[in-house]
Amino acid sequence: MRSRRPTVLCLSGHDPTGGAGLQADIESVRAMGLHPVGLITALTVQDTVNVHGVFPQRPEDFLLQGQKLVADLDVAAIKIGLLGSAEIARAVMELIVLVGPVPVVLDPILAAGGGGDLASDGLLKVMLESLVPLATIMTPNIPEAYRLTGQTHMEVSAAHLLGRGAGHVLITGTHAEGGDVINRWYGPHGVLERSWPRLPQAYHGSGCTLSAALAAGLAAGLSMGDAIERAETYTYASLKKAYPLGHGQWCPDRTQAGWCVWFDSGDS
Repeated sequence: MRSRRPTVLCLSGHDPTGGAGLQADIESVRAMGLHPVGLITALTVQDTVNVHGVFPQRPEDFLLQGQKLVADLDVAAIKIGLLGSAEIARAVMELIVLVGPVPVVLDPILAAGGGGDLASDGLLKVMLESLVPLATIMTPNIPEAYRLTGQTHMEVSAAHLLGRGAGHVLITGTHAEGGDVINRWYGPHGVLERSWPRLPQAYHGSGCTLSAALAAGLAAGLSMGDAIERAETYTYASLKKAYPLGHGQWCPDRTQAGWCVWFDSGDS
């Protein structure tokens, strides 16, 4: 018998460019050899330059879709991206509780690459009070970590999020000034840093790529450290192969082979 492939439930916005959001999640999870299933939290009006509009799902529709999905499938991990509204954030919380104890990766998308604001104060409040305590790991960039916590130092921001119940916090350094990009992983172990040579372009969906690949690694049973290292390396490789689409950010090439973290033990 062929083994049942682990499933990653991706809760993200729809990006019509295909560079970020649910499409990026699907490509990243597939590259890791797992099966992605997705619920659209919000439709968007966007191009490679900026997000021009966000239209969240009705929470009752979102929950009905999610309830049917998780009743049928064994979800091995959950990845949360763009939410779009406080009401959807509450619906996501209900869905996480319904799924039960699986790894939850929270990528708190608060702004578009072009600078557009994607999170109201009400959404921030629900995220902090209801979703952060359920997160196995969060993956904010530096501006997101600061906005969530009201702080201006990474260590203080990470401590604040850990204090609110997040199991781990991975703060990515793409928005920092200077040479190398430094990602900092905070958790019960303290802090570990990993650096990458800074690439020349701005990239659409890099955070989605990282968080979805990380969720896939955890769903496959990797340790937190191994899942982070695998996701970071895969994301960097995808960015190095990125290509231009329109007049804005470049699109990562997430379709490369050789990144599988789960193998079928059954007959082919």
